[in-house]
Amino acid sequence: MPPFGDTAPRLLIVGLAPGMHGANRTGRPFTGDYAGILLYDTLHRFGFSNQATSEHAADGLALIGCRITNAVKCLPPENKPENSEIKICNKYLSNELKVLDKGISILALGLVAHKAVLMALGLKQGDYKFSHAAEHRLPNGLTLFDSYHCSRYNTQTRRLTPDMFHAVFERIRHHLEGE
Repeated sequence: MPPFGDTAPRLLIVGLAPGMHGANRTGRPFTGDYAGILLYDTLHRFGFSNQATSEHAADGLALIGCRITNAVKCLPPENKPENSEIKICNKYLSNELKVLDKGISILALGLVAHKAVLMALGLKQGDYKFSHAAEHRLPNGLTLFDSYHCSRYNTQTRRLTPDMFHAVFERIRHHLEGE
């Protein structure tokens, strides 16, 4: 699954993997699946997209200063990537991260995405602990933000609420604006 969005982003969002009923079916990350509802609404709210919903790849959605990619590029068995898949796909994420300008923010949606970003950058996992709303200044000039994944499970159990998700984006916006 190729990345989607601005080729020179200020924000790179790293998800887990293409969803069976979403990106794997539609050809665009988070499009047509439950996780995309909160994500695209939030991106629109914070000025990173031109519309609040995404149903299919030809629906006119455009990302503004934002790009979305995944830690794993193809649909994993039972929608849960294995370590071997993450390692195999990590070269793609590594190449995507190499072309980013300093000062870019990266948002990891969940622990798997967080670990994949660190692996792609050659950084030690133990030096940057995942926790919701964490902010990590990385030695290469990038800043890594963490959020629980906006999956149906996390939102229905209220592990992640819209307010919690919006608060992470508020921090990202302040960071990008130099506040």
